[in-house]
Amino acid sequence: MGESEGDGERRPARRALLIGGAAAALVAGGAVLERDRLSRLWWRLPGAQKPRAAGAVDFRGARWLAASPANYRRADRPYDYAIDRVVVHVTQGSRSSAVKAFQDPGHQAAAHYIVGADGQVTQMIRELDVAFHAGNRAFNERSVGIEHEGFVERASSFTDAMYAASARLTARICERYGIPVDREHIVGHAEVPGADHTDPGPHWDWDRYMGLVRRAASGTT
Repeated sequence: MGESEGDGERRPARRALLIGGAAAALVAGGAVLERDRLSRLWWRLPGAQKPRAAGAVDFRGARWLAASPANYRRADRPYDYAIDRVVVHVTQGSRSSAVKAFQDPGHQAAAHYIVGADGQVTQMIRELDVAFHAGNRAFNERSVGIEHEGFVERASSFTDAMYAASARLTARICERYGIPVDREHIVGHAEVPGADHTDPGPHWDWDRYMGLVRRAASGTT
């Protein structure tokens, strides 16, 4: 399961567009930016955040259940932090126990998604935001975390429906952010630098999973 960033220090958001730069762009060469373009850029100014719809999900078909705000950090990814990793976790418990933990402000950790044994995808944190799931601040900022219902020591935890749903989810994340579909960019929690977790463990079939992700990414599933 995910764990906290291990570092309570907050850094100021890195925005690509500053107020002064926007004003200069408006008058440079006598050109005026189109109104609809400005409407897309205002939230990239310092102190602004991208508009969000309550209950919106990033993966079609996912069910939304909000994590406690104590278990993630608001952000505007990929504009302030580039996303180039997917981290695979195992909950070491049921889906309901993971949801309960991620909604507990004292837990200090949560992942963006939980994939159930039945293939149902639950989203608890928007991909815009930095989830405290990897135990490594830099990895938290650059990755999307996916929990899988079950136990690392039980091969039976990893069902066909789970593999298929998780592969479709990972393929869409990789497509959205231009992440290469390979084992350098799709990693287990145990492979995160400094991690003391063992998930997804020896029974997670990486060859099968990566094959499913590639097929999903190519549109053959």
